[in-house]
Amino acid sequence: MVVPKLWTETIDAHRAAVRDAAMDAMAALVAEHGLVALTMSQIAEQAGIGRATLYKYFPDAQAVLTAWHERQITAHLDQLTAAAVDPAAPAIARLEAVLHTYARIQHYSAPRHGGELASLLHRGEHVDRAQQRLRDFIQGLLVEAAKDGDLRDDVATDELASYCLHALTAAGSMTTPDAVHRLVAVTLAGLSAPRR
Repeated sequence: MVVPKLWTETIDAHRAAVRDAAMDAMAALVAEHGLVALTMSQIAEQAGIGRATLYKYFPDAQAVLTAWHERQITAHLDQLTAAAVDPAAPAIARLEAVLHTYARIQHYSAPRHGGELASLLHRGEHVDRAQQRLRDFIQGLLVEAAKDGDLRDDVATDELASYCLHALTAAGSMTTPDAVHRLVAVTLAGLSAPRR
């Protein structure tokens, strides 16, 4: 028996909707109560699905949290890619747009429940893959901008990529968007070609 394509698409959409509802519910619970005693029953209730249904998709609350974090990381990487989308723009302009976007993400995504959430989320293969993808993306823009003569060439681009990412992580502790903007300006100034 061949399953109609429409039926398959409907089932896939339903499964995606259940997963998304569970991840959204978990995020809302963590935002409201933190991670203390977060249970599958709470997630299922918040999502409006049965606990048995939730267990079909996730073995435990940690798995829901990890899936939610992977979804967030993917969305952030997509934002960064979109920021550099204009191929006609010079590499330095695309790099600046990406660094501003990265700093804003850091600013607005800073953990609100202390180090507990960050320590749970920022480990695992999905984080390592995303960090490598981000580093490669930034480094590619740096290579282009250096070739154009818009950046310093006395420091290796992999070191400059590390500099940018580490410096802009500080945006998570900035109190205003203006402070974030100044941090990006200082970071970009550090990338400027030295005067000869």
